[in-house]
Amino acid sequence: MKTIKFLLIAAIAAFGFVSCSDDDDPKENIVSEYQYNDQLVANQKAKSGKDKAILLVAFGSTWNNAFLAFDETKAAYEKAFPGYDVYVSFSSDICINRASVGENEDEEGNIVKRDYYEPRYLLHAIGAAKYSEIRVQSLQVIPGEEFAAVVASVKKFSNNGYVANAHLDDDYLAKVKVYLGMPLLNDPDEDVAEVAKQLNSLYANEAKQGAVAFMGHGNPDSYDTFKANIRYTQLEEELQKKYSKNYYVGTVDMPDNYKQDVLARMNANGITGGKIALHALMSIAGDHAHNDMAGAGEEYWDEDEEESEDNSWFEFFGHKNFTVSVPETNKHPLGLLELPGIRQVWINHTKDAELLEEAYHSMYPEE
Repeated sequence: MKTIKFLLIAAIAAFGFVSCSDDDDPKENIVSEYQYNDQLVANQKAKSGKDKAILLVAFGSTWNNAFLAFDETKAAYEKAFPGYDVYVSFSSDICINRASVGENEDEEGNIVKRDYYEPRYLLHAIGAAKYSEIRVQSLQVIPGEEFAAVVASVKKFSNNGYVANAHLDDDYLAKVKVYLGMPLLNDPDEDVAEVAKQLNSLYANEAKQGAVAFMGHGNPDSYDTFKANIRYTQLEEELQKKYSKNYYVGTVDMPDNYKQDVLARMNANGITGGKIALHALMSIAGDHAHNDMAGAGEEYWDEDEEESEDNSWFEFFGHKNFTVSVPETNKHPLGLLELPGIRQVWINHTKDAELLEEAYHSMYPEE
């Protein structure tokens, strides 16, 4: 029986799940998925001898440069928290599935496959290994829709809500300390000011030569959890007030802050042409950065519908009298996790994380 069980687990790890549809069930064998992660974490804890764990929760990606950014972030956390085992999870089933079968190539043209798992599996595994302290750190930029999902996952874990036939020890859950680390731009004053400072330290020379536009994600109005979209507006205001009127912050999904709205604000400030540099205001540079922001060529431009979301920022501004550049490192735009000064803001949030109950009730005061 043990042989069959571990062959099944190995097969899951090796092949992942091939579907990419929102409607598909991404994990067909729930118990085996939990068992696989339980074993991985148990092995890590036995090897390290550490009694504390950090779980980093990202939305996810399928790009190799993003995988490397997560590797770099994990290494930075291990350096900053030497007494902790550090784990990385994806909250997006689609990203998990596509990463496991390989969707994009590395710099040498090889298809890259990576296995990542949802927070629920790793949280259960961390609990099963009975770490005495767990710090869950959101790698989201704003405290919006995706962060709310992170909070829900941690809350469900603390309430012993995972795996109907494999509950964790209630006595352990009553004693374990669970902390919640906030997204990058959680605080409208301190975080916004620090991120603006770090961005200017990197891109001040670009701002002297022309416009610098940052592309974030944003939430639609119906999903603007905690009214987090305002952080993009606050960041633009901070950058312009303290550093340069040439800084702008737009999104792909926040109403009234699309690329055409960024252009309108630029025009209102007398910027109607010249140079513009585009940067991703996302934790990693994935599909949005490579396609929605930096996509070049006919497939990214429909002149009959200039404001279409299918038109990239690169083509849009290029057709509006601007000379557009997308600064790259190793042939890719950079995500925020690859910028040490900004990554440190996330690390500081992990250090300053509140116990789950305190953090939860400060976000949901009515409950």
